[in-house]
Amino acid sequence: MRRLGFVALFALMIWVSHSCFVGCQKPTVVNLGAIFTFDSVIGRAAKPAVEAAISDINATPTILNGTHLNLIMEDAKCNVFLGSTEAFQVIEKEVVAIIGPQSSSIAHMISEIANGLQVPLVSYAATDPTLSALQFPFFVRTVQSDANQMIAMANLVDFYGWKEVIAIYIDDDYGRNGISVLNDELNRRQAKAFYKFPLPVHFTQNDIISLLNQSKLLGPRVYVVHVNPDPKLRIFAIAEKLQMMTSNYVWFATDWLSATIDSFAPMNRTVLHVLQGVVALRQHIPESNQKKDFMSRWRKMQQKGLVTSELNTYGLCAYDTVWTVAHSIDRFINDGNNLTFSSSGKLNDTKTTEMNLEKIKVFDGGAILLEDLLRTNFSGLTGQVHFSSDRNIVTSGYDVINIDKMAVHTVGYWSSIFGFSASPAETLQGRQNSHSETDQKLHSVTWPGGKKERPRGWVIADDERPLRIGVPYRASFVEFVTELHDSHKIVGYCIDVFTEALKFVPYDVPYKFELFGDGRSNPKYDQLAKMVADDVFDAAVGDIAIVKNRTKNADFSQPYITTVVIWVLEHRVNDSFRGPPRRQIVTMFMFSFSTLFKTNQEETVSTFGRVVMVVWLFLLMVITSSYTANLTSILTVQQLSSPITGIDSLIASSWPIGYQVGSFAYSYLSETLNIHRSRLVELHNPEEYESALRLGPDNGGVAAIVDELPYVELFLSKRTDFGIIGQPFTKSGWGFAFQRDSALAVDMSTAILKLSENGKLQDIHEKWFCKMGCPGARRGNSEPNQLHLVSFWGLYLLCGSIALAALLVFLLRMVRQFARYRRSQLRLGSPSSSVHSTTRCSQIIYNFFDFIDEKEEAIKKMFMQCEINPAPQTPMSTT
Repeated sequence: MRRLGFVALFALMIWVSHSCFVGCQKPTVVNLGAIFTFDSVIGRAAKPAVEAAISDINATPTILNGTHLNLIMEDAKCNVFLGSTEAFQVIEKEVVAIIGPQSSSIAHMISEIANGLQVPLVSYAATDPTLSALQFPFFVRTVQSDANQMIAMANLVDFYGWKEVIAIYIDDDYGRNGISVLNDELNRRQAKAFYKFPLPVHFTQNDIISLLNQSKLLGPRVYVVHVNPDPKLRIFAIAEKLQMMTSNYVWFATDWLSATIDSFAPMNRTVLHVLQGVVALRQHIPESNQKKDFMSRWRKMQQKGLVTSELNTYGLCAYDTVWTVAHSIDRFINDGNNLTFSSSGKLNDTKTTEMNLEKIKVFDGGAILLEDLLRTNFSGLTGQVHFSSDRNIVTSGYDVINIDKMAVHTVGYWSSIFGFSASPAETLQGRQNSHSETDQKLHSVTWPGGKKERPRGWVIADDERPLRIGVPYRASFVEFVTELHDSHKIVGYCIDVFTEALKFVPYDVPYKFELFGDGRSNPKYDQLAKMVADDVFDAAVGDIAIVKNRTKNADFSQPYITTVVIWVLEHRVNDSFRGPPRRQIVTMFMFSFSTLFKTNQEETVSTFGRVVMVVWLFLLMVITSSYTANLTSILTVQQLSSPITGIDSLIASSWPIGYQVGSFAYSYLSETLNIHRSRLVELHNPEEYESALRLGPDNGGVAAIVDELPYVELFLSKRTDFGIIGQPFTKSGWGFAFQRDSALAVDMSTAILKLSENGKLQDIHEKWFCKMGCPGARRGNSEPNQLHLVSFWGLYLLCGSIALAALLVFLLRMVRQFARYRRSQLRLGSPSSSVHSTTRCSQIIYNFFDFIDEKEEAIKKMFMQCEINPAPQTPMSTT
């Protein structure tokens, strides 16, 4: 028995030793699958890169020492079905991981297979953001997700201040999901509009032409193109033929374009002329010695004919992907795990034996290998390779490139940490993170058309689709806007304001007027504003009041729619005008103004004084009579014409109120002022206005008409029997209506302000409404023939002329008499005469005024005495 027990123990030890040897033995070969499209922009760079990585790994003793990495590649040929069937073929060969695919659509399908068989799927080119979902736990990405790229693209659009974008994309998982993220990111940045234009996966030239022509009908001129790499650059080539690569346009592209350009051989770069001004993103690859060495090696491979494409970022990512899988397999094996596969009970239970599903096995260590993959951290060609919690490689950001004159220029860099900068993110490490606008920098960009100035990025309209402007076809007050029946031309005050304002808009705005209404009755303006909101019209021009309910539907522009010469003549012959100067001045004023009220005590004696007095009394009579008449009119006539003093008294009464059909006055009176609608009488034209007012409220007419001031002023300019009572009781204005968020509304407001500042707005007003006198000058004047001081200018002129003539004649008489008096004194030769002859000029003038101050009777006596008695006489002053 002991011998038997010893044999059993020995057998057990041999079995355990064998098991340990088998479990710890490294596999000699590990199969690695790869599925991608060989003949593609990405595939032509990825295939040589993957093969080079396999060669380097198998030749490096520090990794997988003693284990050969065997690559099994299959061509998906850009087909989801082929990619799926080839995935099964690869998995049948017991691969521990699959590299690829490059297509996001194929990745969605294969990821489901990888989940079921627990085979990690490591892609270097599938960028669809939704592949990071928990639905695909075995999907690992060694390239930046489009979620990150679309954040960079949204920041780029926002950096230049554009708020309306057109997106052109491939209508598959890659295109739709990427653009969806871009839409969300732009919305976070308060974008106003985002238009999506999908293309079929296998699009044709006709598809592109149709899509671009449709996009031209919209206002935005900022395009983001997110398609698969296209060596023919068909979208841009056709856009150039359609005149869409001009200075009015902005073109952005995701990293598909940079991958395409980087793949071009130097002699093939002449095709870049169709990309003039395009701005694109490129995955940022930090500069390193590893990268430089591999680039040198690539050129040698090209010389040997082993490579048919230039190296792009996806080729570098493919190389690092193989090394990532190799590091994880090496850790998996070194941790003592076995590369074993087992049959799936679910697959064995299926009856589809023709598909040979029983050959497909589950990788037992798939979950462990996945963990090793996500813990990978090494320095590769693309920089530091390590993964985030969502199984995506930690991003290093993007380069911002600009194509100008068939050359690619790097104008800046973007990273999630620093935003836009003129230097790569790795050179900014250690600096404070900042996303403020002042810290965001890019070098100068050359835009389509070769201009350095930032394009506007949108157009209001073009010649193919001019702006549709609704114009109210009025039946009354046609001075504001109407159609000439002979030429069908739209004219009017509002039209002139609009066309003049357009001259100050800094861009061309093609437009066409479309009449709204039948011309037999005034249209409803609320409906016109609603049609602008409903995109029936792009804008509306006319006498459109800016009121609350209309501003809910549309944006509006800035609104576009005050004695004394008598004393010299009289005081020589009238004692009342004599005395000291102070007394004479007081007497002059009292005499002038006392004639307004009573007969003066001072009598006018001289002929000249009486003439001036007659004219003065006539002037005072006219002024007094006019004042009395106007005062009587102010105190009585206006009050007798209407008991209505304003809107409050009108509301309090029960009289009918007139309003203009189509005006907002109806809704304002009934809804805001709560006036019963039975009191409101609709009036269609100025003739009905006049008739209703003349009839009055007791004879089938109205007590008053409530309307907007421009209509009322135009009505009063031709009818002087009516007036405005009270003050305006609500404030509004006329403006042009535009669709919501229209940039033209802002620019037109600025233009209208300029028209107001330079006086052109007033000139237009006078052109249309001042042919018979400006109605605005008559506001508040209920009496058309009111007198003012200026009304008596003729009388003023007559009175002044007679007074001046009398003064001149008087002075000439005085000079003549004084000269006669002087000669008589000199002739007599009296001592006093000799004294006078030697006096100065000032003394002569003084003597002249003394002479004038003498009474005329005294002067006559002196002349008579000089003739009778030669003795000299000295004039004596009398008071």
